[in-house]
Amino acid sequence: MPSAPRPREAAHTAGDAGAATNGATPGAGGSGPAARDTAAPDTAVPDTAAPGVAAPNGAAWPQPGPASPVPLTAWPAAPAGDPAAGMYPQPTYPLQQAPAPSAPAPKPPHKWGLGAYLVVEVVFLLASFVVGRFLLSDVPTAGQLAVAVGLPTVLAAATALLITRLRGNGPLIDLGLEWSWRDLGLGLAFGFGGLALTIPASIIYVAIVGADTTSAVGEVFGGLTAAPAMAVVVFLIVVFVAPLCEEIVYRGLLWGGVERLGGRWVAFGVTTLLFALAHFEFTRTPLLFVVAIPIAVARLYTGRLLASIVAHQVNNLLPGIALLLGLLGVVPLA
Repeated sequence: MPSAPRPREAAHTAGDAGAATNGATPGAGGSGPAARDTAAPDTAVPDTAAPGVAAPNGAAWPQPGPASPVPLTAWPAAPAGDPAAGMYPQPTYPLQQAPAPSAPAPKPPHKWGLGAYLVVEVVFLLASFVVGRFLLSDVPTAGQLAVAVGLPTVLAAATALLITRLRGNGPLIDLGLEWSWRDLGLGLAFGFGGLALTIPASIIYVAIVGADTTSAVGEVFGGLTAAPAMAVVVFLIVVFVAPLCEEIVYRGLLWGGVERLGGRWVAFGVTTLLFALAHFEFTRTPLLFVVAIPIAVARLYTGRLLASIVAHQVNNLLPGIALLLGLLGVVPLA
């Protein structure tokens, strides 16, 4: 006499009967998605093959996919004591590493050298000669002197910018003439910090040499007065326009030409010396050399022109204020 079926066998028998009635595959545990979702836990299929365990019905186990594009450092492991620990193998494909950051592209070289600086100096001297010969009267006014001071420098700087366009990559790349809040702050720091060097140096130098150390601009405007609007124009030229143009010529164009031949430290020394000599104030040349050092350090430190422009403008601020007050008649001009 056959024994009564055990409960588990009875369940499978009932499931096979239900599957035959509904046209489903026997052993599926019922019909439709609902039956598959409620399958017994012991019929679940793992995601990947476990060592020594065969796939049901001769089917192949799912294999690991291609390498993940996301950089990985380790495959997550099951916690200690977890029954699934060691059930799933580690992947055999290599894990991708994060790409190393690429180095910045080198600055393209320019085709101009020291000859470009000589061309700019010729333009400056010719413009100064023309202005002095044809624009200044026998008793020049403050407006005429403002043109005489500003126009040759502006033309020289414009020629330098044109050369970088025609023979180089433009002022943005070749001269580092670009805006940066960081360079603005550094320029202010080097400018006001440089005053701590240049003001004592000026006092000592005047005490040693005497009154001959008066600046050329102070001598040019000495004894003159001007309307407030013209006095402000002269102030803007001395404090903002002239430093901008001089930096384009000396620590822009000249710096680039010398650096191409001897490196940045040679450029630092040569441009500082020529800047002091180019003012043609030979009694003040040693003092101008000292004044130029913080400005050149700003150019050297940042590798760009804005910081040295700002430092130069800060250096000219006190003389510019004195000149403004003198033209307004507040203080006498020597």
